[in-house]
Amino acid sequence: MFDFTSPRTRIPLRGRLAAAPWLAVALAASTPTVSLAATTATPDKGDISWLMTCTVLVILMTIPGLALFYGGMVRSKNVLSVLMQVLVVFCLVALLWTLYGYSIAFTAGNAFFGGFDRVFLHGLTVDSLAATFSKGVYIPEYVYFCFQLTFAALTPCLVVGAFAERVKFSALLLFIVLWFTFSYLPIAHMVWFWAGPDAYTDSTAAGVATASAGFLFQQGALDFAGGTVVHINAGIAGLVGALVIGKRVGYGTAAMPPHSLPMVMIGAALLWVGWFG
Repeated sequence: MFDFTSPRTRIPLRGRLAAAPWLAVALAASTPTVSLAATTATPDKGDISWLMTCTVLVILMTIPGLALFYGGMVRSKNVLSVLMQVLVVFCLVALLWTLYGYSIAFTAGNAFFGGFDRVFLHGLTVDSLAATFSKGVYIPEYVYFCFQLTFAALTPCLVVGAFAERVKFSALLLFIVLWFTFSYLPIAHMVWFWAGPDAYTDSTAAGVATASAGFLFQQGALDFAGGTVVHINAGIAGLVGALVIGKRVGYGTAAMPPHSLPMVMIGAALLWVGWFG
């Protein structure tokens, strides 16, 4: 375990930004684990600005991008419901991420589930640093926390579209809490958690560092843009949910045209801005 009360704790990261904002993965690497180096690292202002920009772009993708896209695709009587579902799910997951999600995904535990060193952001200070893919290059952990928060909140919102017009608000929120805790967080830990580049000093250290990483990372998985943690994860959840809930009443017999194609277009455009930045 590491002393996260130290103002100079190095927290390696491993994120998923491939093309803006996904391409910021080149900046952020994984999560908490790394030696407490005595050297003083000064984060680059350009790196910080870029990651903050990517954070804003991901938020823009979800609120209002995804909300408008889904809202325009449903019938007029369900527009408000879908808009509020996306908004509330985003806010709910942001809260859960702060309470325990970040800790479970990005602190040392076992190969499948992280620990509780960062619960309620314990030990995270303005001086806490997160490592990147480059040795000796760090970014403020608060910035990385916020960046990862946006992806954690975006992913459950993707599932909302699979349940549109066919699920109660309360049931959706309960599902999101359970799915986020027992699906998103373990997958994020298994794919993205590792010791960071500074832990790979020689072959022996590399073996130890790899053994402490998430299960899929140990198997050689490299997910730079969220293909596994975000898209496969949300896609399977949406597919299973749609199959379990079934078709909408009247589907195939009554016309169900999209409520507003302009809303769909605006939402899709905002999604593209976020993805390709």
